[in-house]
Amino acid sequence: MSRPPKCRRVEFLPELTYFKPAGVPMRDLAEVILSVEELEAIRLKDLNGLEQEECAVNMGVSRPTYHRILSAARAKVADALVNGKAIRVEGGNFQVAVRRFRCISCGNEWESPCEKGHGTGRATCPSCQGNDTRRIDKDGGLFNCSRWKDGIQQA
Repeated sequence: MSRPPKCRRVEFLPELTYFKPAGVPMRDLAEVILSVEELEAIRLKDLNGLEQEECAVNMGVSRPTYHRILSAARAKVADALVNGKAIRVEGGNFQVAVRRFRCISCGNEWESPCEKGHGTGRATCPSCQGNDTRRIDKDGGLFNCSRWKDGIQQA
């Protein structure tokens, strides 16, 4: 018996979760289900252009596991495009990565999902609406970008 799959780390939750061919009524369409982590694998590799090793680190899985996720996702998308099927994005075994921030002005600390964070490591404080904020690490210290990549400590 195989072990249960490891929870995959995703940084993006799609707002749109259903895609269908134009001009075909939904009742006549077969569907392909794409899991959230499969969509994340496509986003990292094909949209962001990262190498597979970087993608695997971002998702918190091994490179071979990442390759299997990406291959399954690409096969599903190809099936939908070639055979005129709808794509539904749902489910999977994942957790949304979060970033932690501290407001220098009022001392408030909060978490924000990665897809809502800013690439600069800054955000607007939800308490005082101030912009003097800093990203902090899991221990509450200032985030050191050279040692961390999206919340994962690098060796």
